[in-house]
Amino acid sequence: MPKQVDHRARREAIARALWTVVDAQGWARATMREVAREAGVSLGQVQHYFASRAEMLAFAMEFASEHTSERVSRGLAALDPPPHPRDVLRVVLTEFLPLGPDARATSRLNAAYVLEALHDPELHGRVSLGLRDGRALVERLIREAMDQGWIAPDRDPVVETDLVLALTGFAPLIELDVVSADAALAAIDRHLDRLFAPTH
Repeated sequence: MPKQVDHRARREAIARALWTVVDAQGWARATMREVAREAGVSLGQVQHYFASRAEMLAFAMEFASEHTSERVSRGLAALDPPPHPRDVLRVVLTEFLPLGPDARATSRLNAAYVLEALHDPELHGRVSLGLRDGRALVERLIREAMDQGWIAPDRDPVVETDLVLALTGFAPLIELDVVSADAALAAIDRHLDRLFAPTH
């Protein structure tokens, strides 16, 4: 019988190779030929699965997002049940920062993805949708915390959501040695402490 090819596994292997190239060399050097070399396959094989760099990047980003979700799930599972909404938000926020090898690679890939999306209409829509979904998740967490009395009722959930999302902007500051990882985490903790200050 002919050997069956796991196309999903092949695509994921190429995505991992793209992560490695972007992490080590940057998006500008992540040509399809260089990704093929890193993956140990021919250029033709990469082109068989992805018609363009943008398509390859989009798949790699979706794959990276799945891994981020898995890390968040593991972080949430480690919390004492039932988890405090402050701790849930902290887990979500810290997983978007380049604090470990996988998170760093994802952060760099995400930066390339956003920049590419600024000039690619199709990617622009996909990136925008993904970010809107992420924002909706954070706003839902904040509204639930307000309903449960963990956050003062006079807070504006829309503004508080935007302020929490702004904390993910520490990623490039950490990468460029403007802010240390410890300082970024301290700022996140200080903001969350203020947000979840006792309401009674």
